[in-house]
Amino acid sequence: MGIEIEKIRGLFPVLHQEVHGKPLVYFDNAATTQKPQAVLDALNNYYSTDNSNIHRGAHALADRATRYFEETREAIQLFINARESAEVLFTKGTTESINLVASAFGRKFIGSGDEIIISTLEHHSNIVPWQMLCEEKGATLKVIPINDAGEVLFDKFEKLLSPKTKLVSIVHASNALGTINPVKKVIAAAHAVGAKVLLDGAQSISHLTVDVQELDCDFLAFSAHKLYGPTGLGVLYGKREVLEAMPPYQGGGEMIKEVTFEKTTYNDIPFKFEAGTPNIGDVIAFKAALDFVNALGKDLIRAHEDELLRYANELLSQVKGFIPVGTAAEKVSVLSFNINAMHPYDVGMMLDANGIAVRTGHHCTQPLMKRLGLEGTVRASFAVYNSKSEIEKLAEGVSRIARIKNK
Repeated sequence: MGIEIEKIRGLFPVLHQEVHGKPLVYFDNAATTQKPQAVLDALNNYYSTDNSNIHRGAHALADRATRYFEETREAIQLFINARESAEVLFTKGTTESINLVASAFGRKFIGSGDEIIISTLEHHSNIVPWQMLCEEKGATLKVIPINDAGEVLFDKFEKLLSPKTKLVSIVHASNALGTINPVKKVIAAAHAVGAKVLLDGAQSISHLTVDVQELDCDFLAFSAHKLYGPTGLGVLYGKREVLEAMPPYQGGGEMIKEVTFEKTTYNDIPFKFEAGTPNIGDVIAFKAALDFVNALGKDLIRAHEDELLRYANELLSQVKGFIPVGTAAEKVSVLSFNINAMHPYDVGMMLDANGIAVRTGHHCTQPLMKRLGLEGTVRASFAVYNSKSEIEKLAEGVSRIARIKNK
């Protein structure tokens, strides 16, 4: 059974509007996905009926809010198949999750002469924290090269590994090209030299089945807003033994057991890494997003998105001047491209005039664009609520723009 596309689209209020007098076609899902009504209702319900701080209150609202908050943590545990909910930490996004590891793990386990490995495909948020850490600690940052299709060169990665490698931090699926990295092989090779592995799952979490026990990653970072959930909420999974060995990321309320002016005793995980009042409403609402995805099933979602990507490639490849960027054999539903001699921003603005929302630019992957010899690309990224008729509108729009340029 396939996706009942009109039924699915009916769950997303934002999709039913016009932009510049044209029906909205939303293809900027790699930046943020839209939210089903159930997520909006859950957020409103929290502020309307349960608004209270959590864990410390002795009254009914605090009890309800705490219960719903921790139910989301348990739902995430099941969603990624963590061994226990205590291995699930809440942050404000993938970026903060990576920075938490750079700060807490890096502070204790990275020293002068140590090495950290990333790939050419990384988002800036999986580059800059490691550069800062290496500068502070006197460590070295190494980069896995890629081929012209946008695939990491695994044999080159193996040669970068050494007993000095303390951490490999790699994107699971590229936000700029859609490339799916062979992360299970990467993790096994890194573990063989004693290194820990962080997966940037910001893009993969909404498209692929991510099983942290099967992959055996030490950390997984992702954001709710790329998985039909609210903005301002991220998740960091970490193996219990690794999290327990790390010092706290921030100090304050919640992350303590006892405070005196002489000494502070830190709380157990996950609370040791969740200082202060968390983003309660968005955490609670995120469970509705997970329920939405679970009800459909990741396999059905991926099959639908893969078919959209195949159809888009088929139609756009017929357009004179269309240049695909990132042609890896394994991809999530991201189509990056350029049109001959046209600036990506101009293409994006012309598509927007037709109600079609895409992302343009370097997609926070400037080193990747430099490797490909590009200033940027146009990126169309697809989600479960997108349809083949919308793909056809994209192809028509790109064809029209290309014809204008070729005149």
